[in-house]
Amino acid sequence: MLDQPIVMLDFETTGLSPDMGDRITEVAALRIVGGKVVERYVTLINCNVRIPSFITGLTGITQAMVDGAPPVSQVVPELLDFIGSDALSAHNASFDDKFLRAEAARLGLTPGYQSLVCSLKLSRRVFPKLSSYKLGNLSGELGIRFKSAAHRAESDAEVAAEVLIHIGKHIGSTYGIAGVDPALLVAINKLAAAKVHQFLEKQKGR
Repeated sequence: MLDQPIVMLDFETTGLSPDMGDRITEVAALRIVGGKVVERYVTLINCNVRIPSFITGLTGITQAMVDGAPPVSQVVPELLDFIGSDALSAHNASFDDKFLRAEAARLGLTPGYQSLVCSLKLSRRVFPKLSSYKLGNLSGELGIRFKSAAHRAESDAEVAAEVLIHIGKHIGSTYGIAGVDPALLVAINKLAAAKVHQFLEKQKGR
């Protein structure tokens, strides 16, 4: 299950939009192979920006913590090397993708991943009747527990990875699909929820 590598990414940031000057403060990237997290890259990040007090209240990340962290000019190249050409995933993937591309562009770098899988969209399509798809609520409904505080990159990435693995196992066992790979997950992402069951029925025996 999920034998082809896929990297689950989570950023903590100073706000919602890199276009508005918001920057990354912490990253966790977890490589999933064979339904397990096998490797991880986790660090706080110094972007030489002020941490808003509400962000400290939400995440626990303080100005002193990022001031003493590795510089973004070191972290982003290391992160891109870690991801390589593997598929990338995140919960609400467009958010993390836009921050990664913005930070890479500042350094004149281009990410190497070719496909992007959104575990939030996947959850909506594979489990269409749940009451909420926010990571904390969704994980609770699926029986997945946070091992440490939410709104820290590694904790959120860990839970999002478990959600993705859960989805992969569910698809595999429900539809008899041995090869649940990033390409299949990307295809599901692009479908309307009403069309997912019929699509997966046609994939049986893969």
